Amino acid sequence: MDLKQKASWIGKKLDQMLPDASCALNYRNPWELLVATILSAQCTDERVNQVTPDLFKKYPDIRAMARAVPDELEEAVRPTGFFRNKAKSLKGCAEALVERFEGEVPPSREELVKLPGIGRKTANLILGETYGIPGIVVDTHVSRVAQRLGLTKNKDAVKIEFDLMELFPKASWNRLSHQMIWHGRLTCTARKPKCPECDLKTHCDYYQESRSKT
Repeated sequence: MDLKQKASWIGKKLDQMLPDASCALNYRNPWELLVATILSAQCTDERVNQVTPDLFKKYPDIRAMARAVPDELEEAVRPTGFFRNKAKSLKGCAEALVERFEGEVPPSREELVKLPGIGRKTANLILGETYGIPGIVVDTHVSRVAQRLGLTKNKDAVKIEFDLMELFPKASWNRLSHQMIWHGRLTCTARKPKCPECDLKTHCDYYQESRSKT
């Protein structure tokens, strides 16, 4: 079995294991997802979902966020950690969107990554979730799962993204991202992965290597 065949097997298995995998962040439009994703850095999605309802009441749209008083915005996002940098990114994004895109989130990766605090991961998530544009979201979970399964030897997120793009059909990219994220959260955890109960273990380099050492 070559790597492409292995990826095909893994993709089909993930479809069986996690058919309903989806984004854990709560949002109603591209802007709210952008905000939630910025806040999710070094913070759990659960905590972000607790913070965003009040945040969106206080700043109901992009123009309101652009007018935010920095100190007040910092206080509103404080529970998510790194609140000063996050508040700066949120206000900067909002100002840029008002200035360049008439207060709308553009359906363009090239334009999104130019915004403060937005990298390929966030751009791909926004495009895939809200505009249906295929992309692979490489966060810490996807990086870990892809490396352990032997789908990539790279550690750089962008290189991992392109490795996975070569292996999986474009139509599956958005779904695959969420499946790998949830697999990383539930089973292939950073510490003490639940290898014996994992349905991917027969094709997992990490599991096979760990067995050979015992």
